[in-house]
Amino acid sequence: MGNVNAPLRKAGVVMMVLFGLLFANLNYVQVVKADDYRTDEEHNRVRVQQEEYERERGEIIVDGQAVAQSVPTKDTLKFLRKYPFDATYAHVVGYRPVNLAATDIERLENEFLSGTSDSFAADRLLEMFTGKESPGGSVVLSVRKQVQEAAYKALLNNDTSSTRGAVVAIDPATGAILAMVSTPSFDPNPLVSHDFDKADAAFDKLDKDPAKPLLNRAVSETFPPGSTFKVLVAAGALQNGASLDTVLTGGTSYTAPDTTTPIRNAPGVVCPTEITLLNALRVSCNTAFARYGVEQLGADKLKQTAQAFGFETAPLFDRDPDNIMRVTESHTGAMESPGGGVDRPALAQSCIGQREVRMTPLQGALVAAAIANNGVQMRPYLIDTLQGSDLSPVVRAEQEILRQPVSAQVAAQLREMMNSVVNNGTGTNAQIDGVEVGGKTGTAQNGDAPDHGWFIGYARKNGQPVVAVAVLLQNAGSGGSGEATQIAGQVMKAAIAAGKIK
Repeated sequence: MGNVNAPLRKAGVVMMVLFGLLFANLNYVQVVKADDYRTDEEHNRVRVQQEEYERERGEIIVDGQAVAQSVPTKDTLKFLRKYPFDATYAHVVGYRPVNLAATDIERLENEFLSGTSDSFAADRLLEMFTGKESPGGSVVLSVRKQVQEAAYKALLNNDTSSTRGAVVAIDPATGAILAMVSTPSFDPNPLVSHDFDKADAAFDKLDKDPAKPLLNRAVSETFPPGSTFKVLVAAGALQNGASLDTVLTGGTSYTAPDTTTPIRNAPGVVCPTEITLLNALRVSCNTAFARYGVEQLGADKLKQTAQAFGFETAPLFDRDPDNIMRVTESHTGAMESPGGGVDRPALAQSCIGQREVRMTPLQGALVAAAIANNGVQMRPYLIDTLQGSDLSPVVRAEQEILRQPVSAQVAAQLREMMNSVVNNGTGTNAQIDGVEVGGKTGTAQNGDAPDHGWFIGYARKNGQPVVAVAVLLQNAGSGGSGEATQIAGQVMKAAIAAGKIK
């Protein structure tokens, strides 16, 4: 027994010595060197990151071009993140700084881009023998360069006083995001500088800017949708027995029960006392939709219709269960009176997209996409393919049906209505020769501030959906919806020209 125990005793002694040395080292680090480490900026802000910057970070790619890449440097960190297109893709790609939190795709796919995900376990094992660091993987986006850049330029150069807005373009058949733009945008390059003081100053300037350039208005902020919401009222009507020829009561004004404040039509809108559902949408008759909502559709059916299209639920991207892209939900708002029952004045105003109704541009595009796609709403996605360092596909996007808010028959009826808006109604600025285009304009009151201008719509070619789009011009004032419609037409033309993702 003694001979057996002797090696165990020796091993125990060695372990005790090792633990003693470890304990001493920990005390030395935590007590003797604590102040040095605490005040050593080089230690705190570079060395922690240095290992990650030993490896070239993968690219983020749009149509074969890098919109985010890493370039070699001669400083302590071997690679600098670079965004060649400056502000154009900022709200999609995000940024990956040394000393600040990453955002958007840079954060969502951080492990894959940095080469630390489980997908690269074999590569890391090989590196132990070769000593050569392989680059991280690349992320190929569904965004189309031609569509994104058309949307960005159109927003920047719009013919209203609006400097804030958003565009979302979607392939209705797949859910692929073809463009996602928010203005004002920002240049991510200063934020990833290896000069920490410059990076911090750049972030502070953007963060304090009252125009909120860091905010992605396309998905993270809601706005009153104005008359674009009438599409959902029309959908509710068609699902509850109405037809395109159903006659609504319009007129110049409508005063809901329990209020003395009338709802009137927008200037220039001619809405006769009797008007069909199709024509009520074509001319955007406030009085007809408000009265129909109160007297026939009701609050519950209106809410149910909106929820069927995705209201009250954030439409998360397929690879983003933690909502890193910061998508927020759209809301119909409260329509109940304090004493119980329906607040009929609130319901009337909600039916024309006012009161507490709030919608993101992403949700507006999803509504149009479902109608274009025979009532089927696909889950939106931004990431088409994850590629290994050898450019081989590791993960491809999985197209998924998110919901079916209306039947194919109702979707066809809604298209007939929305086509009439573009063909000879308020949305003629979106017309494209040889292409079926449908949509709905919207002018949304915003308190004492100038009105928002909206357009949601789609383009179909040869009987198939090509693109759905939503355009918002925040505080655009008079002419805002017309300019939003014209921008939507440009974006849809770019999508048609770009074709499908290869």
